[in-house]
Amino acid sequence: MIVALLNQKGGVGKTTLALHLAGEWTRRGKRITLIDADPQGSALDWSQTRGGEGLPRRFGVIGLARDTLHHEAPELARSADHVVIDGPPRVAGLMRSALLAADLVLIPVQPSPFDGWASAEMLSLLEEARIYRPELAARFVLNRCGARTVIARETAETLVDHDPPALVATIGQRVAFAAAAQQGRLVDEIGDGGRAASEIAALAAEIERLRVGRNVP
Repeated sequence: MIVALLNQKGGVGKTTLALHLAGEWTRRGKRITLIDADPQGSALDWSQTRGGEGLPRRFGVIGLARDTLHHEAPELARSADHVVIDGPPRVAGLMRSALLAADLVLIPVQPSPFDGWASAEMLSLLEEARIYRPELAARFVLNRCGARTVIARETAETLVDHDPPALVATIGQRVAFAAAAQQGRLVDEIGDGGRAASEIAALAAEIERLRVGRNVP
């Protein structure tokens, strides 16, 4: 399965979710390749920080911020159980290539009306991609949310009947994610990352239950 985390709005947590999904699936024994398709290269920076700390590599990180991604990602998928794409903000050609490469598009959004408005352009690109890939699946992921806040609850309720719908699993606003990133680690590798790690585990499990993907000969 090729999973692309995409949203034209920056700062919604695409890289954090991409790294942690890759890490969680690796922990479960899956072979994972993460493609950093963001010209800013944040996932590559994380990988380099991890290497500098002398930590073992949990999964491969490859920089492919180019619009031939839809040709290259399926080739990488031949030797992996899942490929995770950390997508770019507001690079139309690269975004379209990532959409054509993916089996599942995850659209991270924060519990804010501004994120909802920004997603409209993303959904337009998704519909365009479905002309060529009608089987392309998509889900919203509610990220950086306070479970007890009214706006988080209202956002989740709004997305229940949306197309695409939202995943049930949500990710909270937790300092453990930032603390882990600074050290080239994931939240399951730091002492106070338990609740964040549990949320990631639930998200990874729900995605796998979707059973989307293409047959690669």
